[in-house]
Amino acid sequence: MKIFGKKFNDKKVKKNFYTAVLVVLALWFVYRFVMVAIESRMTVFNPFRDAEQNGILVDTIVTEQKTDVIKTPLSVENNRAYVSAVHRRGLKVGQKIGGGEIVYVANQLDLDTGMYVVKTKNVDDGVVYTESECNGYFIPAYAVRDSVIMRAESGISVAVPVNIIANDSEFACVSGDVHDGDIIVLSKVEVGQKVNVQK
Repeated sequence: MKIFGKKFNDKKVKKNFYTAVLVVLALWFVYRFVMVAIESRMTVFNPFRDAEQNGILVDTIVTEQKTDVIKTPLSVENNRAYVSAVHRRGLKVGQKIGGGEIVYVANQLDLDTGMYVVKTKNVDDGVVYTESECNGYFIPAYAVRDSVIMRAESGISVAVPVNIIANDSEFACVSGDVHDGDIIVLSKVEVGQKVNVQK
């Protein structure tokens, strides 16, 4: 300890020691400064900020008018079925169903069931499908909410009222202010929301 004490009391040793400490402190300061600068340049992905700047990422389809088949399921018992107002739209007298046909579609609700009565002829009991051709724009059923679809216009979602000609569990055949090439937003968004449409 005495030897170390003598050496440390030497002015040259003290000077070298303090110089080394200062160099270490200077290097540490420079290192921290450089690391802070690097971290400042890094962009941390923030989904909320990204949605605000670039719009929320959405699923879309491009519309094209066509003629296709809509299949409507009916649960028939004793040649009688009950359907909602939405399903009633695509049904008409003379329409083929199963091995038979539809002979009557009620215009007024059945007060006992709150549904519309559909009468058939020569149709076996159980779930059968009516097939009807529809010419219009086929939009996934879940994207039509209260007869409104969302269209992307210049990166903004716009509500477009549509007429539902017919629909089934998968698609709604619609008409209205829809044109070939429109970008329809399938994701649930609000009117006026910024949307990011993937090309």
